[in-house]
Parts: sequence; C-alpha cells; structure tokens
Amino acid sequence: MGLYRIERLNVQLRDEISKLLLHGDIKDPRVSNFLSINRVEVTQDLSYAKVFVSTFLSDAQLEKGVEGLNSAAGFIQTQIASKMRIRQFPRLTFVVDSAMKDGFKMVKKLNELEEETKAWEAEHPEMMDEEDSEKADKK
Repeated sequence: MGLYRIERLNVQLRDEISKLLLHGDIKDPRVSNFLSINRVEVTQDLSYAKVFVSTFLSDAQLEKGVEGLNSAAGFIQTQIASKMRIRQFPRLTFVVDSAMKDGFKMVKKLNELEEETKAWEAEHPEMMDEEDSEKADKK
C-alpha cells in the first residue's frame, strides 16, 4: 500500500478512536475521557497498528487507561471496521506516549535556565562583553 494511503489510514484511525473515547463508547472503567490519541502507525501490510496514547493525568492513570484500551481493542476494532471499507483491518496495540510530557518538562527547564542566566547577568554585569550588554540594554 502506498505511503500516502497509509498516512491517510493513520489519520482516519486516530480520528475514529478519538471519537469512541470522546463519546464514552468504551465502557471499561480504566479508560478516561481525558486520554488523548496522539498518532497511529500502521504497518505496510496492514496487519498491525500501534496507537500512541497520552494524557495530562498521572502516569499511573495513563498506564491503567492503556491497559483498559488494550483489553477493549477487539471492541474498538469491530466498531471501526464496521465504518471503514478496508480489506484487512489492522490489529490495534495501545502504547504509552510520553513525548508530550517530556516536551513540557524540557520547555520548563529551558525557561528556568533562561531566568537563571538573566539573574546571573544582572549580578555580574562586568562579565558581559559589549555585544551582550547592548542586547540587554535594548530589552
């Protein structure tokens, strides 16, 4: 299957799984409405699809939610396969995606570093060269 078609299938699967989560169709108590489907990766032969799940809830709740989604994978596959016309529907596997939380942690660290740098520059103006002092004066 062409890369463009697989990419379209990835997006369509992500949207359909998100709709099931949003409407509360998955009755497993471990699955929260606050779970977010970031992306789906379908293999070239359409046998398997890896679904990346994240949330802003605690890591323990995310793990429980992914377990619930994996146990409800058959139901999810059946619901989506009935809407889509595809020769072979991929077997869904849900995995934790911590990329969003890692990104926020990185931004937070960068902001803290910038504040520390500004504080240090304010305490040590003699250490700044002429270009840095001109930039600081413009701000």
